[in-house]
This record gives sequence, C-alpha cells and structure tokens, in this order.
Amino acid sequence: MKYVLVTGGVVSGLGKGVTASSIGLVLKACGLRVTSIKIDPYLNMDAGTMSPFEHGEVFVLDDGGEVDLDLGNYERFLDLTLTRENNITTGKIYQSVLEKERRGDYLGKTVQVVPHITDAIKNRIESVATIPVDGQEGPADVCVIELGGTVGDIESMPFIEALRQLSFSVGPDNFCLIHVSLVPVLGVVGEQKTKPTQHSVRELRALGLTPHLLACRSAQPILDNTKEKLSQFCHVPAGNILNIHDVPNIWHVPLLLRNQNAHHSILKQLDLLRIAAAPDLRDWTNMAATHDNITNSVKIAMVGKYVGLTDSYLSVVKALLHACIACSLKPSIDWIAATDLEDESSKSTPEAHATAWETLRKASCVLVPGGFGDRGVKGMILAAKYARENKVPYFGICLGMQISVIEFARNVLGWEKANSTEFDDGTPNPVVIFMPEGSKTHMGSTMRLGSRRTLFQTADCITSRVYHNSQYVDERHRHRYEVNPEFIGTFEEAGLKFVGKDETGNRMEILELPSHPFYVGVQFHPEFKSRPRRPSPVFLGFILAATGQLDLYLEKQQNGS
Repeated sequence: MKYVLVTGGVVSGLGKGVTASSIGLVLKACGLRVTSIKIDPYLNMDAGTMSPFEHGEVFVLDDGGEVDLDLGNYERFLDLTLTRENNITTGKIYQSVLEKERRGDYLGKTVQVVPHITDAIKNRIESVATIPVDGQEGPADVCVIELGGTVGDIESMPFIEALRQLSFSVGPDNFCLIHVSLVPVLGVVGEQKTKPTQHSVRELRALGLTPHLLACRSAQPILDNTKEKLSQFCHVPAGNILNIHDVPNIWHVPLLLRNQNAHHSILKQLDLLRIAAAPDLRDWTNMAATHDNITNSVKIAMVGKYVGLTDSYLSVVKALLHACIACSLKPSIDWIAATDLEDESSKSTPEAHATAWETLRKASCVLVPGGFGDRGVKGMILAAKYARENKVPYFGICLGMQISVIEFARNVLGWEKANSTEFDDGTPNPVVIFMPEGSKTHMGSTMRLGSRRTLFQTADCITSRVYHNSQYVDERHRHRYEVNPEFIGTFEEAGLKFVGKDETGNRMEILELPSHPFYVGVQFHPEFKSRPRRPSPVFLGFILAATGQLDLYLEKQQNGS
C-alpha cells in the first residue's frame, strides 16, 4: 500500500479536505485505485453528537456511519462509497485500547500513549486502507490520509507520532507527505509572507516528519521568488511547491494540481511512474468550464436553523449545484433563518422579519432541510404553508418533510395543535412520533441511520418518474422521528399522498401533494448520494419544477428521448 498524508499548518480551515480530495482525483485520473481516510483528533467517537455549528454538517454513509463532512468531499470527488471505518477519531482509538486493557490483552503491561495508542493508530490505518470502496475487489493502490487540525495541536500529537512510525516502517517509496500551509499578504505593500509556512514546516520536522511537497494556499498565485524562498528554508524542491490559489469554484483545484505536475512529484516519490498513465481530466475540465460559463441562475429559498454557517448544509448546497449545472443554471441560494419568518420576530426584529418574507416571496422555490430541536419550527411551517398555498415548488428533507405534515394537519385538516412529539409531548394530534426502536437516553448512533430501501406505492407520482420509474430507491437516512402511521388514512383522504414507504409499509418515506406542481417531502437525505455528473434525481426534479421545465423533462423521459 502507498500512502499520501495531507497535513495542515498555520491556521485551520485552509481546505485540506478539498486538497486531499483533489490529490486523490488526480491520482485516480492517472489510472490508480484510490481510497481515503480522514483522521479527526477530537475525543468524540464520531461526528453524530456534534452541533453543525461545531464542524459543519454530519455526513452519513451507506453503512450508517456519521462522519466528518470531508468524507462527503471524498465521495463526491472520487465517486467512492466509504465506510464508517474511513473516519478515525481519538475516541475510537482510545475506546479500542481501553477495551483491550479491560480484557487483559496487554498481559499486565503499563498501557501508554507510546506504544499502545500509536500502535492502535497504525494498525487501524493499515487495516482501513485495505477496505475496497470503489466497487472493485481487493485493496486500492494509494490511500490518501487527511490529518485534521493543525500541526502543533496537542490532541493530534499521538497521530503525528504514529504517522512518523508508519512512514519509517513502510519505507520512503511508500509514503508521501504533503503539507498544506498559508502564504498571506500583509499590508498595502502586498508582499507574500513565507514565515508562517517556514515555522509550520519547522514544527513538523521537529516532530519527525519532513514534507515532500508543500501546497501553499494564497489569494493570488505565488511569485517565483516566494517559491524559491520557501524551497530554501523548508528543504522542499521548488518543483514540489504547489500553489493552490483562490479559484472560481473548487472543481478547478484538481486542474491546478495537474497543471503544476503535482501527480508527477507524488508518483515519483511513491515509485509509481512506471505503472501510472498521464492524468485524464477532460471530463472534469469540461465540468469546471461549464460551471464558469453559466450566466442564468435560479433563486432558491433555503429556510433552516443553521443558516449562520453554510457548511451546516454543505451536501444540500452541493446537491443543488449538481442539479442546477445539469439544467445549465447556477444556484442562487437565499439563506433565510426560520426564526425570522415567525410572527414573534415582527415585533422583536421587524427589519429581519420583513426582509425574510420579501426574500421568500421572490424565490422560485423553497427548500426546508433537516435539523433537530424546536427552534425555528414555526417559521418553517409558515414557509411550507406559503409554498403550498401559492403553488411554489417545495422540497422538504427529513425535518422538512415532517414540517409539511404538521402544516397540512393544522391548516387543511384543522388540527390547530397538531405537532411532532419532538416539539410537544402533550399534543392531542401527534402526527410525527418518536420511532419505537430509538433510544431516549443515548444520543450517539441511536437514530435510524444509513442506506434504507424505499418502495414506491404508485408509478403515477413525480418522485417515481424522476427516479426513472424505478420501483424502489435506496437512500441514506438520519432521523429519530417518523410520520405517525395512524393518521395516514386521514391525510390521504384530504389529498396528501404518501407515495413512498419502507419495506414494512408502516414507515412513511415520501409524500406528495398531487394538486401542486411540486410539493415533495422525503424522510431520507438524497443530498448524500448526489455527484457532480449524477445529480440526485429528486433535487433535479425540484430545480426543473422551479424553472418550469419538469413536465417537458418527464415527457421526454417517458418517450425515451
């Protein structure tokens, strides 16, 4: 196995995830099989119990793993299906070591960070690297490892030491270290400063790791004299100093690396030049160019709880982008804090309230994404009501689907106090209830997670048709609450149809309002399986409906054209 390690220095948030994904993509374009590992040094077992405000969205995998959003980047860029094992955390490592200690596996030894924790990290990396994630049998050729955080963080020290040992044990031809750093420009003079990178590399070398390549983040392309200075003081050949400057969209990053011959430097370090081909990125180049050249856009109102941090809905944003590009459009997302739509805000923050409603009314479509807790729920219900009554395309995901059920119950069925038991335990009309198999005492990994099958109840519905008239669909889930099956008959009699159910027939997965151009709610998260060249069908249908193209698209599809 060949390993490419991506570390970061100076500051967090430099884009190590995109850099690691882009490196993997370029190597894959050279004809190599690639897998990925993300190391998160925090003590959490996984990302499942963290607020989106902490680390952005929680990305869900087919096997139900709740992981860091960078694994979403890996899946989208490399078209892989990763496992929960591909996200290694300090919590997982310490738990495995402590379980061994309790069993007596260490035979009376004093259990220490070195060697026991570091050995566990090495063993986990080598084990996970062999798991096939590209649909083929056998291990990949190259494993790209991203070490989260910044070099020098106390919490990442055991991982740095373990990776130092790994680099020594696998040999220099099987290990390539790429250090992502920042080259800032200070003051009006505009001089590119190399000192932060110098210090970062010095710290890395003091810990026993020497970078083979530097990936320098900057606003503008770095100058030749800056590159020479970095080469001289960081002991990295000038040809191995890559510049990842700001680009119009992140699809350009693999092309930047290719244009700077990053693949050649990496392949040379890993002794793979003999078996690798020249990178074929023609399709990716066309895709990036298409994105840049699109001028028309579609206004999408995103009504959510975590709009203060757009990474909270990263996969939703990417899925909208994929669908829009397929329609030769750019997404123009208007973020609306759900609380700003509520009646209370008209008194406390009247300007924000007026702006939120004006933005909602100007949008071509309305999307309510997933979330937990009761904050903003009233505003989401008002957004769903507005979309339903004004025939504006509406798409509810997870909580967004449950919101549309509550809204319909209150305003169509006349059940004024209808609610979810998540928000009101004592509601007389519990139209959304806690799932019986869930846990009310433990939060981590106790939801309905991962890929589950949804069976279409009829072929005569929008979602079945956008999914190419399939009888079923496999999508990823992450929820504790479900639509109460006791009320389904009443809802359907009033016109709200549940066109997709799970294999038992008791769990509602997809709802539609046939009297509406596009009013769809899904219990699953289709955004997690959307890809740049394969947009999620239901997201595509949503954008087509917003631009008045859905009927023509479905007609062409039915005629096989």
